[in-house]
Amino acid sequence: MTRIVVTGAAGFIGSNIIKGLNARGLTDIIAVDDLTQGDKFRNIADLQIADYVDADVFYDNYAEGAYGQVEAIFHEGACSDTMESNGKYMMQNNFATSLQLYSACQKRGARLLYASSAATYGGSDTFREEPAFEAPLNVYGYSKLLFDQRMRRECGLQFERAFAGKTMQVVGFRYFNVYGPREQHKGRMASVAFHQFNQFRSEGRVKLFDEYGGYAAGAQMRDFVFIDDVVAVNLWFFDHPGISGIFNLGTGRAQPFNDVASSVVNSLRELDNLPALSLPELVSQGLLEYIPFPDALRGKYQCYTQADLTALRAVGCNHQFADVQTGVASYVKSRVQTGQS
Repeated sequence: MTRIVVTGAAGFIGSNIIKGLNARGLTDIIAVDDLTQGDKFRNIADLQIADYVDADVFYDNYAEGAYGQVEAIFHEGACSDTMESNGKYMMQNNFATSLQLYSACQKRGARLLYASSAATYGGSDTFREEPAFEAPLNVYGYSKLLFDQRMRRECGLQFERAFAGKTMQVVGFRYFNVYGPREQHKGRMASVAFHQFNQFRSEGRVKLFDEYGGYAAGAQMRDFVFIDDVVAVNLWFFDHPGISGIFNLGTGRAQPFNDVASSVVNSLRELDNLPALSLPELVSQGLLEYIPFPDALRGKYQCYTQADLTALRAVGCNHQFADVQTGVASYVKSRVQTGQS
C-alpha cells in the first residue's frame, strides 16, 4: 500500500488533499498537524487516515527513520499567516523546518510536494517563476522565497526538468488566492469569498475597498483559484514523479474583487430563488458597499496578481481551472448544504 504523509493535515489545503487522495482509494495516510486550535479536527474527522502525529514530534522522528517507507509528503504545514511579523518564528517554520524535511525526504527516498506562495512575487507586476520577478513585501513572502531559492541550489540548474535520478521529486507550488471548503479555521487569513459569505449572511451586504492604486472601486484584481483545482494539480504531479520544479498554482486569469462579491451574493440569492443582479444593481440596492482603503495596507497591498502558467503547461499539466463565477457558486452551495452559516 502506498504510504503518504500530509503535514498541515487539518488545515485548509492539507485536508482537501487528503480528501482527494481518499477519492482515489488511498487511506494509508499519516496526518501531521498541531491541534492546539482544537476546532480544526473537523477538517479531518470525515476523512480516512492511518495515523495522526503531532507536528512537534513528526519532523525529528521522520528524520530518524520512523513511520516506515513513505512514498510522498505533501508539505502544507508551514506558517501561512502573511501578516505575521515575527521573523524568527516565520523563518523557523517556513525555512528551517522545510529544509529539515527536504533533507530527510532525500535520505529516506520520499518525494516532497510543498506549499510555496505567490507572496514571493510581492511588489512585482510579472508573476513568472524566475528570480528577476521575485520581490517579497513581507517576511512571510521572504521565508517562502528563501526555501524556493535553496531548492534551486540543492537540485541544480535543471530543477524545472526531470532529475534523471539525481534526487527524489521536489515540487513547490506558488499558491495564489485559494478559496473553498474547509477554511473556516483560518480567521483573518481565510479567503475573500469566505469573509464575504459571512458578511452577507450577517449584515445583508458585502463591503469592498474603494478606489486605490489606480484601480476603481472593487476593481483591484487577483488570481482567485478554487481549492478543487489546487488539489487536482497537486495530484497531477503526484502521478508524474519524474517532474520537479517550482510552479505557479493559479488560474492564469485575474478577476476583480467585484466578481467575487457579485458571485457570492448572486449564488446566495439563487439558493433563495431570487434573480441575479448586475453590479450596478447590487450597489444601488445597498447589497455591495465600498469603504475607504485602509492606511495600514498602503504600500503593502497587491492590487493585481495573475499566475503565469507557461512553466506549468510546459511540463504537460493542462488542467483547466474554474473561473470565479463557477468556483464561488460551488463553494457557496457547499457551505449552505453543510450548514456553515
